[in-house]
Amino acid sequence: MSGTREFDVIVFGATGYTGRLVAEYLLQTYGAAGSVKWAMAGRSAEKLAEVRGLIGAPASLPLVVADADDAAALDAMCARTKVVITTAGPYQLYGSNLVAACARTGTDYVDLTGESHWIAQMQAANDAAAKASGARLVFSCGFDSIPFDMGVWFVEEEAKKKYGAYASRVRGRIRGLQGGLSGGTLASGQATMAAAQKAPAIMGVLANPFALTPGFTGPQQPDGDTPYEDRIAGSWVGPFMMAGINTKAVHRTNFLLQHPWGRDFRYDEMQMLPGPPSGGPAPGFGIDFANMPKPGEGPSKDERENGWYDIVFIAEMADGRTLRAAVKGDRDPGYGSTSKILAEAALALAFDVPRAATPGGCWTSAAAMAPALLKRLPAKAGLTFAVEGAS
Repeated sequence: MSGTREFDVIVFGATGYTGRLVAEYLLQTYGAAGSVKWAMAGRSAEKLAEVRGLIGAPASLPLVVADADDAAALDAMCARTKVVITTAGPYQLYGSNLVAACARTGTDYVDLTGESHWIAQMQAANDAAAKASGARLVFSCGFDSIPFDMGVWFVEEEAKKKYGAYASRVRGRIRGLQGGLSGGTLASGQATMAAAQKAPAIMGVLANPFALTPGFTGPQQPDGDTPYEDRIAGSWVGPFMMAGINTKAVHRTNFLLQHPWGRDFRYDEMQMLPGPPSGGPAPGFGIDFANMPKPGEGPSKDERENGWYDIVFIAEMADGRTLRAAVKGDRDPGYGSTSKILAEAALALAFDVPRAATPGGCWTSAAAMAPALLKRLPAKAGLTFAVEGAS
């Protein structure tokens, strides 16, 4: 990226459910004309102006009109900012042109996608261009997958401090969470299933924990689909609906960092259960499939503010010693917390992460900016990272 950019951050998709939350967070935390220069973007000037008024922003807050299908408009938008935050999904339907525009213009990029097969496609299509332009393209910067990617990185760093070595096995265990889905999340899942029906090879990508580490395949990973009594975690555990997304991000982080946790690193995510499963749905997001939200809809303000999550990471050393660390969030995972995490990830790229340390290319959050996030997320986004004990 060369020259001075007009904005630090542009929020693309600001008229959508999550985009509006990100814009509202930036306004409440940094103001409309404070230390962060930011703007809202989308395809409709009228809708952008409406959202600007609804969140209480002044008329001076800049609006940028760009359509996801207009490459020239996307290039022009990207050239004006250091970082683009995009919440305009499903990304496999509406996101590819923007990733390419950022790669062309040397503009840093963050999103909140959980569409792993699309990430693999974007890596293949844009990594070389991003390396040439200096653009840092960082996928999955919401609840998928920052608390998990950063949680593994954090417990590994703490294990290295305590034991003098990294752990080749980490367990991610969701002790509890409270939250809900938005219509956009539902639409992304539906788009992925539709794509897999047309191209069955996509299912292989979704099932492969090493789908985002081209040229590298690690060892057989633990079975995260079968409930069992996990004596290391001290609980019965069962499948976690986001594990297939987050485990790929964690393995790519290890890959990008040149395998500090070993080429034989093993990681799985499961949800803690109160006892042996009875056959009913596992506790978690509390999804009401009979009344699913439509695109643009999602949890109410009270539901977002009363949501939370608690994840424990257990690093297991070769000699059997363990270290436990927890990551906790103070809002519902998918939206109240995600909107804060996503904004702070963008600001970390804009202000904290030098290109000498993280050059252009396709990154994960922990590989690109873990030290910066470890400072920003507790200070601003309501996350905590804490060691809980060793054995």
